[in-house]
Amino acid sequence: MIEIVSATRLSEPGFREQAPLAACLARVAKDRRITPVVTCENARGLSEVYNARIDAEDPAEILVFVHDDVWLEDFYFADRILEGLKQFDVIGVAGNSRRLPRQSSWAHGPDGRLDLPYLRGAIAHGTSPLGKVGFFGPIVGECELLDGVFLAARKQTLRTAGVRFDPRFSFHFYDLDFCRAARRAGLRLGTWPIAMTHRSSGAPGTDAWNMGLAAYRAKWPD
Repeated sequence: MIEIVSATRLSEPGFREQAPLAACLARVAKDRRITPVVTCENARGLSEVYNARIDAEDPAEILVFVHDDVWLEDFYFADRILEGLKQFDVIGVAGNSRRLPRQSSWAHGPDGRLDLPYLRGAIAHGTSPLGKVGFFGPIVGECELLDGVFLAARKQTLRTAGVRFDPRFSFHFYDLDFCRAARRAGLRLGTWPIAMTHRSSGAPGTDAWNMGLAAYRAKWPD
């Protein structure tokens, strides 16, 4: 079973009516391999929400962590996940094949510029479904860092490796920290072709983002 894990500040009715992810869950509702677990009116950090599903004693074999403002547009979604996890331990849709000291995101080098020769994967952005696709590099590629908008892994792989999301990163930088923990545990990360549109482009430079960056660099100074 593939469990789609997400969290939203919206109420349950609000999520169904407003969240991009809700519309997509309706499209794949007939696929019995997929079960959504959405925490509505969420006040916890994403790391806590995600860890709860890693540690949950239920039959879910694969966990898909995804933001609520994502339109999943691939109706072969379950098959894409199963294919990707045959090649990698953790998959995403966008990432970087290298990691440098003092990076501020998966996509940018220490100088703040896109690390273009080393980027992998693709994802669309826009305020409606079928947004403009950003192609970063080879669609399938091994990575050191992945964009946390979408991450998938087998639950037992994470549990066996002792890999979790660090609760000190409630939203910003939880993905970089998770990827580094996964790589330190010897897991293979990679990008995989899964069509989706992300409504948000992030919030760099905000107070919360700056606090997350400081905490990330304190934990990972190299």
